Amino acid sequence: MADKRKTALVTGAGQNIGRACALALADAGFNVVINGRRKQEPCEAVAKEVQARGVDALLVMGDVGSGAACKALADAGIAKFGAIDVLVHNAAIRPEKPFLEMDEAEWHEVLNVNMNASFWLARACLPGMVEAGWGRIINFAGMNAMNGYNGRAHVSTSKHGNWGLTKSLAKEFGPKGITANIISPGPIKSEHDDPAMTKHINEQASKIPVGRLGEPTEVASVLAMLVSDGGAFVNGQMLQVNGGTQT
Repeated sequence: MADKRKTALVTGAGQNIGRACALALADAGFNVVINGRRKQEPCEAVAKEVQARGVDALLVMGDVGSGAACKALADAGIAKFGAIDVLVHNAAIRPEKPFLEMDEAEWHEVLNVNMNASFWLARACLPGMVEAGWGRIINFAGMNAMNGYNGRAHVSTSKHGNWGLTKSLAKEFGPKGITANIISPGPIKSEHDDPAMTKHINEQASKIPVGRLGEPTEVASVLAMLVSDGGAFVNGQMLQVNGGTQT
C-alpha cells in the first residue's frame, strides 16, 4: 500500500541546492524520490539523510536528458508511493561554447536536460496531481535566465524556456489546485567538479549587495515555503534568491 504522506521528486539531488531541497522537503514531512545522473554515492548519502528525518526515500539514478528516462524516474516514484505531489526540477548543465562553434548535438543536450526535462517530468507527474486536486511544480532558472551570457546561448535559452513553461503551467493548472513557480538563485556556495567553476562562483561574492554568497539552505527555504500551506497563493512567479544582485 502506498504511503499516505505526500511525495516529492527532486532531480539533481546529490549535492548543493538539490540536496538542500531534498532535506527541506523531508523536514516538511514529504517522502522524497532522489535523482542523480552520475554520482551514486552522494545520492545514497542524501537518501540516508532523508530517511533519518523519519520519512521514506527512493533513489533513482538516471539522466533526465531523455523523455524515456524522465518517464521511468516518475513511474518509479509513482509505483512506490502512489503519486508524485511535488515536482522539483533542479538538475542542469551549463557548458560554455562559442555560439558559432556549437553543434546541434551540444545545443540539444543542454535544452534536453535543462528545459525539456521539465516538460517530460510534468507530463508524467501532472495526471496524479490533477486527480488529487493538489500539486506543486518548482523549476529552476538562475542568472542565465535573467541575462544573456557570452558562450552560453544554449543555457540561457533553456532557462528562459523553463520560465515560459512554468508560467503556462501555472495558468492552466492553477484552477485544479496545482501551482507552478520557478526559483532563480544567484551565486550560491557550492561544490563543483570543475575548479574553474568554483573559482568563478567565489569571485561573485564582492558583486552581491549583501556581501556574500548564498547558502543552498537559503534557496531550499524558499522552496519549503512554496510547498507549504502558506505558499498556496503563490503561482506563476519567479522568486529570485540572489542577495540583491542586479539583473
